[in-house]
Amino acid sequence: MSVKHAISRGLKFVRSVYKIGLLKPAGRIAAKFRGERVCVGPQSRTAQPQTFLPSRYRYFRTTVSGLAARLQSGGFRRFAGGSPRNRAVFLAFGLGVGLIEQQLEDDRRYAATCQGIQELFSKKRFQSPLKQFTSGYKLEDYAIGKQIGKGSNATVYEAAAPLAFKKTDTCSVVEVVEDQGEGESTPYFRCCSLTNFPLAVKMMWNIGAGSSSYSILRSMSQELVPAGPHALKQENEQITLDGHFGVLPRTVPAHPNVIRVHRAFTADVPLLPGAREEYPAVLPARLNPDGIGYNRTLFLVMKNYPCTLRQYLEGHQPGWRQGTLMLLQLLEGVDHLCREGVAHRDLKSDNVLVELDSDGSLRLVISDFGCCLAQSDGSLQLPFNSVWVSRGGNACLMAPEVATAVPGRAVVIDYSRADAWAVGTISYEIFGEPNPFYGAQGLQSRCYQEKQLPRLPTSVAADVQLVVRLLLRRNPEKRPSARVAANILHLSLWGKKALANQGSAGMTELVDWLLCQSAVVLLRGCGGPRGNTVEAELQRGFLAHLELEDLRTAVGFLLFGREQRQACILSA
Repeated sequence: MSVKHAISRGLKFVRSVYKIGLLKPAGRIAAKFRGERVCVGPQSRTAQPQTFLPSRYRYFRTTVSGLAARLQSGGFRRFAGGSPRNRAVFLAFGLGVGLIEQQLEDDRRYAATCQGIQELFSKKRFQSPLKQFTSGYKLEDYAIGKQIGKGSNATVYEAAAPLAFKKTDTCSVVEVVEDQGEGESTPYFRCCSLTNFPLAVKMMWNIGAGSSSYSILRSMSQELVPAGPHALKQENEQITLDGHFGVLPRTVPAHPNVIRVHRAFTADVPLLPGAREEYPAVLPARLNPDGIGYNRTLFLVMKNYPCTLRQYLEGHQPGWRQGTLMLLQLLEGVDHLCREGVAHRDLKSDNVLVELDSDGSLRLVISDFGCCLAQSDGSLQLPFNSVWVSRGGNACLMAPEVATAVPGRAVVIDYSRADAWAVGTISYEIFGEPNPFYGAQGLQSRCYQEKQLPRLPTSVAADVQLVVRLLLRRNPEKRPSARVAANILHLSLWGKKALANQGSAGMTELVDWLLCQSAVVLLRGCGGPRGNTVEAELQRGFLAHLELEDLRTAVGFLLFGREQRQACILSA
C-alpha cells in the first residue's frame, strides 16, 4: 500500500469515526467480549518531544505520538492485528489527524486576525458633508434654481439653503460644459464649487397617492430608504415607522457610494420653471386644468451632483484602472445595500451619479430608490404569487432569475445577487463598449451562455474580465456575491504581491499583507485630505467587511482564472 493511499484512507476513516464517536464504545465492546478491562483515559507513558525542537515539529510529534500510543493499547492492538501494514495505516491516521488539527488552528488564527481588522475599521463611519442644521423641513426654506433632471416619476431641481454644507478648500464636483470650438461641440468636464446651488430637490409626481401626508409617505416610502436619521420630522417619522411594508420599512446607514436623503417633507406642488412644458399632465388642476396630479406631493433634499454616469461616459473613456475603481465602487455600494437588506432593482447608468474627489478621482453614487425592495425582515425574498407583483424597473438589465420567474403559489424571487448582475452589465458601458443587454438583442441576451457574451477590450486587465464573466453567470448559485467580486478587484489592485506565492504559502502571505495594508490605511487616514479620496474609502470599506470565507472564495476565483490563462497560453 502506498503512503499516499494510506494517508487518504486514514483521513477518511478518522473523520467518519471521530464524527460519530465510535472509538471508545468500540473498545469497550471488544473488551467486554474478551473479558478484559480497557483503559480509556490518557496514557501514562507518552513520548515527550525534545525542548529544543521547533514549535511546529513539537506539535506534530506530540499529536502523532499521542495518537499512536492510544492506538497501540491492548484492545486496539488485538482488534487491528500487529502486522506492519496495519501499523502503517494507523500511523497514517495519526498524521491525518495532525494535519487536520493544524489546519483548524491556522483557520482560527486567520479568522481572529480578520475579525480584529474588521472591528477596527467598522468603527470609522462615513461622514456626510452636510452640516447638522435644524431647518429645511419646508419648501420655503430653499431657493429653487433650474431643472437638472427628469425621470419617469419625478423631476429634480437645483436648490440652495443657508448653512447647508461645510466649506472646503478643494473642489469636489465636476460640471458638463460644451466646447464651442471648431467642428462639432464635444462635452468636457471642469471643476466647479457649485456654491450657488449645492443641493438638489427631487419633486415626486403624485398621480395616485392622495393628498394626505400619511398616504403620500405610504405610497412613496421606497424613496426614503437612503434617508438620514433627521430627514423627517419626529411626528412624521413616528407615523411612517409604525406602518407595514411600503411605509419606510427600513433605512440604510450612510455610505460613500449610496445617495443620502437629508430632508423629506410633503408640500403643495408649486409651479416651478419649465413645469408646463416638461410635465403638464402630472400637475394638479389648480395649475393645469387638464392635469391629473394631486395638490400635495413628496419632496426629497439631497446633495447636488453635476452629472450621471451615462452623461459622463458620453464624453469620456476611463482607463482600465479608473474603470476598475468605478466598477469597484458600484460593487461596494451594492454590497452595502445587500448587508442592510435592500435590493435596488433599477440599477443603470442613469441612476448612478458622478463627482470628483479631492484627488481628482471619480466617485460614483447609487441613487433613485423608487423601485427598491426593502422589506422589514431584510431577506431579499419576494413572494411572486401574481402577475401584479412588481419585479422592479429596467427590464433589460434584470437578472435571469428575476426576468424568467413565472408567478405561482410558492414562487419566490431571490434578489440577493440580482444587483450584482446589473453591475456586470454596466461594466460594458464603463469600459467603452455598448451594453449588449439593451436594444433589440437585449431581450434575448439573458439566454446567453457565459462563453457567448461579448468580451471587454483587451486593454482591460484580465482580473476585471474575470469578474465581469463571474457576475454575468446565469445561475445565481454560481454567481459570486457583490462582496466576493469586490474582494477580487481589491486583491487585483493592491494585493498582487501577496498572491504571487499563494499556491505554496497558503493564507499566511495574504494575512501578513492584510496587516500591512491595515497599517498603511490607518496612517493615510491620519494624513489629511488623502484619507478622503476614493481609493482610501475603498480600502477602508474592504477592511471593514473582511471575512475569511469571502476572502478565500475570492482568492480561489483569482487562482482559477490564473490557471485558465496559463492553460490558454500553453495551448496556443
